[in-house]
Amino acid sequence: MIDPRRLRILRAVADHRTVTAAAAALYLTPSAVSQQLAALEQETGHTLLTRSGRGVRLTAAGQILLGHTHEVLAQLERAEAELAAYAGGSAGEVTVAAFATGIAEVLAPAITRLAADHPGIRLRVRDAEGDQSLLLLLDGEADLALAVEYRGAPGADDGRLSVLPLYAEPFDAVLPAGHPLGDLPEVSLADLAQADWVGQYPGNPCHDVMLLACELAGFQPRLVHSSDDFRAVVALVGAGAGVALVPRSALRGMELKEVRVRPVTGPAATRRVFAATRRGAETHPLIAPVLAALAREAGRLPAH
Repeated sequence: MIDPRRLRILRAVADHRTVTAAAAALYLTPSAVSQQLAALEQETGHTLLTRSGRGVRLTAAGQILLGHTHEVLAQLERAEAELAAYAGGSAGEVTVAAFATGIAEVLAPAITRLAADHPGIRLRVRDAEGDQSLLLLLDGEADLALAVEYRGAPGADDGRLSVLPLYAEPFDAVLPAGHPLGDLPEVSLADLAQADWVGQYPGNPCHDVMLLACELAGFQPRLVHSSDDFRAVVALVGAGAGVALVPRSALRGMELKEVRVRPVTGPAATRRVFAATRRGAETHPLIAPVLAALAREAGRLPAH
């Protein structure tokens, strides 16, 4: 009989690609993870992992078992949800991992609504970049993630997750106040091909959006300055250090005297935001109201 606890370890190793990183995510020692994986291989009678450079990768047998792992763990999530519903589980804590502007746009208003409609549900918020929130969810550090689509992000058919699309928002071009294109009603990204750029670090989903939009416009941006803080990005642009693409919601409430903000023509630079739970947990009586509240608040956002 396969121990489902060992399946969780297998999935963590597949997600993190090293035993050390998986152990840290699971609050175990690397030796404990290795022992559990060795026991799982004995249970199945197959070699499940092989070394690949400094990390590990799943063998063909490991990939087969991983596919079943997603189904088994999702069914366990459904069982917990049904048992909680049977027990009338309308009170408890839900941990949400979310990025800063997502917190401001939909999560904070949802907390206000939930306090009125579901006073027994307490939300605990963890600030995490749009790519990191999914890892926190899959590692069991969060019950729900507010995340952004990015290259390499899990797709809608990912067996580990249940995904709820929430909203999409455009990126605007941010130019220094004296920029020659600053007086135009709209800006073509192709006209900024020779400019220095200010952007996020690689790994940040907004970095991927910028790269893809510029690639579709026919050039590779010359990224000179990097910051994951949008206020710092805007400040650098205002100082004449370069140009940038910034999500429209991140510009709300900022001091913009030293910059010009213009919509972008041509290939759309868009941030698509979604909520995710571990598959099977979306019907949990504590999580389902949170998802509904997020969807309701997303529907109230101004049209872009």
